[in-house]
Amino acid sequence: SCPLALHGQRGFKEVVFVIQSQRNSFHVQQAENLRKDLLLQAQALQEVSNIYLFHTFIFVFHDLLTLYLFGKNSSWIMFLEEDTRVKLHKLHEVLKKFDRRKEWFLGKPLHDEESTIIHHYAFSENPAAFEYPDFSAGWALSISLVNSLTSKIEEEPLKSDFTIDLKHEVALYIWEDGKGPRLTGVPELCTFPEHKPRAQYCATTVSSHSPVCGQPVKSDNIFVAVKTCKKFHSDRVPVVKKTWAKRASLLEYYSDYADPSIPTIDLGVPNTERGHCGKTFAILRRFLSSHVLKTDWLLIVDDDTLISLPRLQALLSCYDSSELVCLGERYGYGLGQGGYSYITGGGGMVFSREAVVQLLASGCKCYSNDAPDDMVLGMCLNALRVPVTHSPLFHQARPEDYAKEFLAHQTPISFHKHWNIDPVAVFNKWLLNDKHTEGLQKSTKEEL
Repeated sequence: SCPLALHGQRGFKEVVFVIQSQRNSFHVQQAENLRKDLLLQAQALQEVSNIYLFHTFIFVFHDLLTLYLFGKNSSWIMFLEEDTRVKLHKLHEVLKKFDRRKEWFLGKPLHDEESTIIHHYAFSENPAAFEYPDFSAGWALSISLVNSLTSKIEEEPLKSDFTIDLKHEVALYIWEDGKGPRLTGVPELCTFPEHKPRAQYCATTVSSHSPVCGQPVKSDNIFVAVKTCKKFHSDRVPVVKKTWAKRASLLEYYSDYADPSIPTIDLGVPNTERGHCGKTFAILRRFLSSHVLKTDWLLIVDDDTLISLPRLQALLSCYDSSELVCLGERYGYGLGQGGYSYITGGGGMVFSREAVVQLLASGCKCYSNDAPDDMVLGMCLNALRVPVTHSPLFHQARPEDYAKEFLAHQTPISFHKHWNIDPVAVFNKWLLNDKHTEGLQKSTKEEL
């Protein structure tokens, strides 16, 4: 991925900023707002500020050589998410505490409470021993470390086929089994809301824990498809009905067996132990057919997905349904070798109608009924050059599988799996309270 734009001129400056932006129009605007804010602050401090916008969310180190060439007269490269806010003068004060000639990896540290599947059960004996940065607070590399990593990238490609949690994988790559530096925690890199009193000492804050851009999308404008099968009709489907399904206006259960008591719809696709590609593509075709009411949005979830529909309705107020929108938790496959990104299915996959139209019109299809549906869709979208849009509010795993500090500054939309938990209790604790969706006009994001 190449930087979209480089602003400012060559010359001495303290920090090169990299905004991890995305190609969807809402996210482009978010990144542009942050860029303008940084430039205004730099101007007030009579500084030059170089800012890159990345309209992808892939393994960022592939661009370190480019960043090093443009930033070699600087001391630091700082990575920001679109909703990170920076107090430039405070950030300079913080960075001055560190010798820029040494290899530094700075951020707000997170750690796992227990070994987790999303981190491939790394450090299973003592998960808290390894710390990785919370991207929302921003994270920084000294130019000396960037130089070392640039040499390493050229010699050693990314080891993992799958990119699941980039922040953990970045920290592992830098640490390199003890050969490289560990993350150094910086208390001034924060994830408090920017207007809270306790944020006054922070160099970075977060603008919003849950984006809202106006009136939420109406529930009758989202068609909800739940994938299930006969063997889960008696245990998983009742959980869906007891928790989140009552907030859906339009919902159908798709199975390998038509059970009128639920009711489920048999799409004529036999159940498979994994993959479910045939079933998902049958759902896409049904969504565009006359069998269901026409809506702008399609949500596809598993029968063991827990989701807050009111929070999803609020989030979708930020997106234009006339665009090709494919939204959820973004994973990557083979990104170091020209692979593709995809929306992981368990956390919920959201599609605009136009995206479904384009997908099916392209001739994209499953190579087998049990092919992984989310990855096949990712391949198809990659071939169509349609971006998949990442939201950290969707979760492929259970709350226990994420760092407590990471979840503390979110208003999560979904979790996945019933393994070793009480799913109703998890829903009630994490997804039921919808106070944040009240008074939406008042909390509409100021920059929009």
